[in-house]
Amino acid sequence: MLAFVPLSFLALFFAYPVASLLGIGFGEGSPGKLLASPGVRHVLWFTVWQAVASTVLTVLIALPGAAMLARYRLPGRALLKALVIVPFVLPTVVVGAAFLALIGPDGLLGVELDRTVWAILAAHVFFNYAVVVRLVGGVWAQLDRRQEEAARVLGASRLAAFRRVTLPALRPAIAAAASVVFLFTFTSFGIVQILGGPEYATLEVEIYRRTVYQLDLSGAAVLSLVQFAAVAVLLAVDGLLTGRRRAARLAEPTPRPPRGWGEWTFVGINLVVLVGLLLIPLAVLVERSFATADGYGLTYWRALGHADASSALPVPAWETVLTSLRYAVAATVIAVVVGVCAAVVLARPGRLTGPFGLLLMLPLGTSAVTVGFGFLIALDEPPLDLRDSALLVPCAQALVAVPFVVRAVLPVLRAIDDRLREAAAVLGAPPLQVWWRVDAPLIWRPLAAAAGFAFAISLGEFGATVFIARGDSPTIPVAISQLLGRPGAINSGQAMALATILMVVCAATLITLDRLRPSNAGGEL
Repeated sequence: MLAFVPLSFLALFFAYPVASLLGIGFGEGSPGKLLASPGVRHVLWFTVWQAVASTVLTVLIALPGAAMLARYRLPGRALLKALVIVPFVLPTVVVGAAFLALIGPDGLLGVELDRTVWAILAAHVFFNYAVVVRLVGGVWAQLDRRQEEAARVLGASRLAAFRRVTLPALRPAIAAAASVVFLFTFTSFGIVQILGGPEYATLEVEIYRRTVYQLDLSGAAVLSLVQFAAVAVLLAVDGLLTGRRRAARLAEPTPRPPRGWGEWTFVGINLVVLVGLLLIPLAVLVERSFATADGYGLTYWRALGHADASSALPVPAWETVLTSLRYAVAATVIAVVVGVCAAVVLARPGRLTGPFGLLLMLPLGTSAVTVGFGFLIALDEPPLDLRDSALLVPCAQALVAVPFVVRAVLPVLRAIDDRLREAAAVLGAPPLQVWWRVDAPLIWRPLAAAAGFAFAISLGEFGATVFIARGDSPTIPVAISQLLGRPGAINSGQAMALATILMVVCAATLITLDRLRPSNAGGEL
């Protein structure tokens, strides 16, 4: 009965829209001819190549940061961990705008690198840095230090102790983080669209171009199916690696202050990387929201309060903040209900838990363009005419947030000793009361953290929302995209101001949830 809730949600708001779009598309053309064309083969090659390169760079750059935040107790550590994950929940259009402000034609650094693959790779590292820090850092924090110290006592150098003791324990988590980063870069859209220009296109960008500009539903359907199959394989691999990495959690996290000049130098280098890679692009958003032709001021912020004939938005930009908050709250409630039901089902061993878990993760990697356009096609006529429903946008946002709720709650449910439930049942408690008295008190902290993360994810969702948000009720990411698409300093300045608001709200939410996140959930996003 509990499985009915997530299965119904996925069937109505994922499987049905996607199947409707694919059905229309495949009825209009030949898949083999499209896949054999040189242009599509180039898109496939570039999609895989840039995903591999982005994954390798992200892992190499983020591993030292994961070690620093996992092993050392630093002033402002909670703030640092929140700032690390803020780029991950920002809309990709905001990430692209931030890098344009840095390396675009009028960029702050004075180096024009947009329309190059280097800009794409740098933005991908910026966006996915948090994935490695959270997944690998959570395991690293719980490794028993005494094993590495024993190797040092026996004569191993620091590097040898890391290579022979720590690295083997971290290898499953590193592989799992790499698979997640590859998944996100393989399906990259906003970053490639803004920074790559017409010269570069991933599968996601090509699907968008064929759907919106060329109205080639057949080609878009074929490419969506290719992407869908690739994502299914990636998620299956990630599921295997996720199961393996739990065995490396050996002790409670015990961060300590750095000791000696070597450790302080290591911390200092990583802080420089954090500032250069993460904080400078975020700071540019804030700086550009105040920088006007006449110097620094509040011109763009004041413009958020009104809309006139020259405005790119039909409503004052401040209203998009309130709209986004309402949608995000509704999406969080939906994601928590669906995610908890799914986690309870997955926590019980069974032959169908593997396919069920894979099904829950598929929306995370499926083309957001496919999902959003599928909503327009499938949910616009009776008996499922939901185009004017206030719940349509929250449901699309919840699709992305549900997997994160499941990943946060499921490890805790699996860790509960089943004998506690059996004892409650023997004492006469019915199943619902057993869950309320035994499971609920143990999962409320990770559930609260999951709700906070779902809220932040919902605030930043862009790919599907841009298709289904009503013209008079745009969300912050949709409004930013519309403002950036119109020339004029006032529009660009308002976009930077809205991006700053979104960044601050996400950071505050993430700092709060980090205090709620229990130590045994360290490896989960």
